[in-house]
Amino acid sequence: MGNDAERYRRFLDGDDNGLIEIIDEYHEGMSLYLNSIVNNMCLADDIVQETFVKLAIKKPPFRGKCSFKTWLFTIARNCAVDHLRKDQKISDLSLDEHLVISDVTDTEKEYFKEEQKKELYRAMKRLNPEYYQVLYLMYFEDLDTSDIARIMHKAKRQVSDLIFRARKSLRSELERKGFIYERY
Repeated sequence: MGNDAERYRRFLDGDDNGLIEIIDEYHEGMSLYLNSIVNNMCLADDIVQETFVKLAIKKPPFRGKCSFKTWLFTIARNCAVDHLRKDQKISDLSLDEHLVISDVTDTEKEYFKEEQKKELYRAMKRLNPEYYQVLYLMYFEDLDTSDIARIMHKAKRQVSDLIFRARKSLRSELERKGFIYERY
């Protein structure tokens, strides 16, 4: 059983600090992921809170069939899908990472890095919502294709294809804006 699963077990055994530690660990990343589904950061934060309230009140059992993180993000995704069914909304999110930076001073590097992150964010916003979700889960939550498949309710092969198309789409979007896309 992993560290997060142990925290949850402590919470189930009456130690509220276990849940607080889980919330501290996952709140921000979960908000960003859910924003990619609901396209509204305030609503994403509300759904994160709803997810943790469900954990606190219903105390669903974690059976260990997947990682704790996958299990938790699946609960959060299901809450978001429920909201979408009610509200009929879609998506947007934030992704920021690697772009090539030339040899310049540290201050200039920082400036260019921030500008590139902003442009990457804009490029990600223009992607298909599913592309955005799969890239976010893979790069920012460090999930493998099996975990992503469980969270997104897709077959592993579908997720692999989705990752391929998402990377291709992101690369095209970035190149269209004059950036060099690096795979890592």
